[in-house]
Amino acid sequence: MSLRAHIGLLSVLVLVGCGEGGRESAPQSRYVSLEALPEMKLDSVGEGSIAPSDAEPAEQFDTEKYDRIEDNDFLAVMQHPLSTFAIDVDTASYANVRRFLNAGQLPPTDAVRIEELVNYFPYRYEPPTAEEPFSVHTELTDCPWAAGHWLLRIGLKGKVIERDQRPPSNLVFLIDVSGSMQSPDKLPLLQQALILLAEQLTSADRVAIVVYAGNSGLVLPSTPGDQHGRIIGAIQQLRAGGSTNGGAGIELAYRIATESFIPDGTNRVILATDGDFNVGVTSTGELTRLIETQSASGVYLSTLGFGTGNYGDATLEQLADCGNGNYAYIDGIDEAQKVLVEQLSGTLVTIAKDVKIQIEFNPAKVAEYRLIGYENRLLRADEFNDDRRDAGEIGAGHTVTALYELVPSGGERQAMYVDPLKYQAPSKEWTTIASEDFCTLKLRYKGPDWVTSRLLEHELRNPPQSFDAASMDHRFAAAVAAFGMLLRHSPHAGQADWTDIAAMARKAGGDDPIGRRSEFVQLVHQAASLDLARERSGGTELANSGGRD
Repeated sequence: MSLRAHIGLLSVLVLVGCGEGGRESAPQSRYVSLEALPEMKLDSVGEGSIAPSDAEPAEQFDTEKYDRIEDNDFLAVMQHPLSTFAIDVDTASYANVRRFLNAGQLPPTDAVRIEELVNYFPYRYEPPTAEEPFSVHTELTDCPWAAGHWLLRIGLKGKVIERDQRPPSNLVFLIDVSGSMQSPDKLPLLQQALILLAEQLTSADRVAIVVYAGNSGLVLPSTPGDQHGRIIGAIQQLRAGGSTNGGAGIELAYRIATESFIPDGTNRVILATDGDFNVGVTSTGELTRLIETQSASGVYLSTLGFGTGNYGDATLEQLADCGNGNYAYIDGIDEAQKVLVEQLSGTLVTIAKDVKIQIEFNPAKVAEYRLIGYENRLLRADEFNDDRRDAGEIGAGHTVTALYELVPSGGERQAMYVDPLKYQAPSKEWTTIASEDFCTLKLRYKGPDWVTSRLLEHELRNPPQSFDAASMDHRFAAAVAAFGMLLRHSPHAGQADWTDIAAMARKAGGDDPIGRRSEFVQLVHQAASLDLARERSGGTELANSGGRD
């Protein structure tokens, strides 16, 4: 497939921003003529084309926003026997980290979400052969950065849906055309991706285009996907200018998607933006509640992030989470090709929603555990069985990987322990049950239109093997996780260092036709060089002020 064709599929992703919180007085969405938009004017050429206002865009400052992340600590199995979290297939953090490193900067600490680095790469998990929408795989080895510890890898593989078997798609592209989108890495890059996508659509698909700046407007009504000239013409006429009223655009996009709803098809809003919402509904909380009220319609929301300087990573991640969608950051046309072309079915077609994982560790085998990453996906133990609790989604062909660092029973303590209680005594009835299992893995998921979840259960009995004898995927995933820990200055990085990580990843490169694993090795070298320069300069400041203090 040509590069141009690949990039077209990338544009299918919904570009959106999402946040937590509530909606109190969101502006009412409405269809408006482009002439009526106060910060845009109608061009003389093309259907629904827009041009920026004459006002100069506001000066841009480096105000990138990342939620604070505290690394998961070790937990004692006897005190915390259950580990529960929602799966995550987002990949935005990896592309964003790559953007910083390629620009000669270490990324902000909180821009590094280790699970998104690990899940950026596909792994060679066998797809499901039964009726379940995904298969489950586990592997247990020595831990390469902590002698005496084990590394557990859990992998899910979604069923593959070939492109010619993809159900029809009802897509609404919600495009930020505010003044902050003028730079080449924002709206111009977005237009390239959408044009390539448009060339992949068929007569079974439908696409509409909604734009927002100071107000929202319908640039292209829902149109058959094979009308490529009309769709591409509307994309080419987009211009940036004005402030950013994302809430009004979201409401209008959902309205259009609902009116064109395709039963048994893919119905999705794709929001493309830098995440800089500055008028109308602007708080993460209000935007999140706005998305949550719309998600019951069966229309999912995904986000694609663009640009630098004012990038709103925290908002975009949360909007996609509450919209039952995925979140990717587009740092160049190659990433657009990956997300919207190579992974088109996974981006558009959800095969399972509200996917949760709960692991019960056997204290006779495992004394302590630490989930690596997924800090903002943790759930309470009782939420595993609560079908009202939102969780993560898996797209067709997606792989999901999670890693645990384990302390064997009898190993040196890592967890924090509390003093014995004064007014309570441990129950004398509390006893362990003899078993050769290391742990029991439980998963809950719903089909795309289910309201009640289904339970899957697997036991892990195979003893740990040598890390050197592990599969290449296991060793490569470990290298990526260690890379993330060093970037995050994690207290749990152990003996990991840049040289060992690069060697580990290089040996586990395997069949790498597109070169993504070899690119990772180069990023490790770049990070090592930047880290050395930081240490020589005093090592007291992060490379970018967008990180946590």
